[in-house]
Amino acid sequence: MRLLLVEDDSQLAESLTEVLEAQRYVVDAVKDGESGWSQVQLMDYDLTLMDVTLPYLDGIRLCQRLRSHGYELPVLMLTARDTSQDKVRGLDSGADAYMVKPFDLSELLAQIRALLRRGSVQSPMVLVWEKLSLDPSTYEVNYNKQALRLTPKEFSILELLLRNGRRVLSRSFILESLWSMKSPPDEETVKAHIKSLRNKLKVAGAPKTLIETVHGVGYRLQGK
Repeated sequence: MRLLLVEDDSQLAESLTEVLEAQRYVVDAVKDGESGWSQVQLMDYDLTLMDVTLPYLDGIRLCQRLRSHGYELPVLMLTARDTSQDKVRGLDSGADAYMVKPFDLSELLAQIRALLRRGSVQSPMVLVWEKLSLDPSTYEVNYNKQALRLTPKEFSILELLLRNGRRVLSRSFILESLWSMKSPPDEETVKAHIKSLRNKLKVAGAPKTLIETVHGVGYRLQGK
């Protein structure tokens, strides 16, 4: 899941980004409303968190602009204004939820999960490819009923491959899907993660070619 954070408080933005990335979200953070608008036009986001008080274009007007242009992604507004009138303005502008600073992080994460569930198309909970299974809700991966211990990025790459089946995914596509635009690594990082994934799958009994390299193009799952 890729989230857009529009927050002009650098310290809060940095803290929120760290917390969200620890939950395996990809986060792009910008500091003003106009930059937020530009980002939404550049990338597909699953949800945006935005402050109400922003430079150049405030959160109310940004949300109104998103809705007037047909963007349906969930919007979670963050604000220090704790009055009924402010909440009404935020929700009337098209926001899906409203949280007042300072907020409890566990409550924020629960709200994000709820909005993502509400805005997503239901798909099978467990992803299966022959003897390989991955459960996004429990963070469990098994090959032939043997559990695999994966890093968050290895898990995300494997999930991306499973969701795309025989489609070939380029290294650049994997980077864009799973890393923040702020400081993406080079393509060798993807290669290193794929190598580690293959080794862990091999130990569990999977064929070395389960993750196939299509030379000059990218990677896909082999079989089926």
